[in-house]
Amino acid sequence: MKKARYFRTALATAILLFCFSGLSSFGQSVSDASFRIIAHFKSDGTIQDTSYRIIGHIKDDGTIQDGSYKIVGRMRKDGAFQDDSYRTMGFLKDDGMVQDSSYKILGYIKDDGTVQDSSYRIIRCAKGLPKKWAAYYFFFRK
Repeated sequence: MKKARYFRTALATAILLFCFSGLSSFGQSVSDASFRIIAHFKSDGTIQDTSYRIIGHIKDDGTIQDGSYKIVGRMRKDGAFQDDSYRTMGFLKDDGMVQDSSYKILGYIKDDGTVQDSSYRIIRCAKGLPKKWAAYYFFFRK
C-alpha cells in the first residue's frame, strides 16, 4: 500500500516538474500523463501534431478551425464552447472547472497548466497554454 502511494506521489511530482519546465520560443508543447508530447501550440493559435503537421487553428475571436481552415467550433467569452452548429458542448468556469453541456464536471485546468480529470487525477500537462485552449483541446475536441 505504501509503495502504491509512493509511486502515485512520485508520478504526480514528476508530472508537475515536467509542467514547470521552460517554454520554447515556438510556443508550448503539451504532454500526456506519461510525459509523451501530444501536440504543439504556437503563440498564433496554430495547433500541430507530434510531426508538426497543422491540425487546427484557434483565432483571436474564439473561432476554432481544423487544419483545412474549416470552422469546427467557437469559444465564447463567457466560457461556453460551441460546435460548428452553435450547439453548446460545455463550459470553462473561471476557477478552471470544465463541465459538459449538462453541467457534469469533466475535469479541471489548474493555473500551473496541470489538467485533471473529474477525480482530480493528473491526465495532462499544458504549462503556459491559455486555459480555454487547453479546455478545448482536452475536453471538447472531436
